[in-house]
Amino acid sequence: MRRQDRTAGKKKKEKAANRLALMGITLVVLSLAVTVHLSGISMEEKDLQYRLKEEQLEKQKSEEEQRAQELEEYRIYVQTKEYIEKVAKEKLGLVNKDEILLKPEK
Repeated sequence: MRRQDRTAGKKKKEKAANRLALMGITLVVLSLAVTVHLSGISMEEKDLQYRLKEEQLEKQKSEEEQRAQELEEYRIYVQTKEYIEKVAKEKLGLVNKDEILLKPEK
């Protein structure tokens, strides 16, 4: 009987040790799962911030491209005869040969 008692006691200790090990492993796995979940949430928030920043930069790029197009059109316009005549009339008071300049009396 003593042998059976010893064997039974040994088995109980082994079962208790196995349970303790299983609880420890379960705790570690749960901790890892929580950590991964929280990291995932953090990454989703960063992803959203990066997407918003990307949209903002795309909009800014589009605006700058539009501005560059307008400047290019203006650069071409200032080289035309029409522009040169307009500036000559407005700023320098010049007129074409066939035009008569009438000034109001003061």
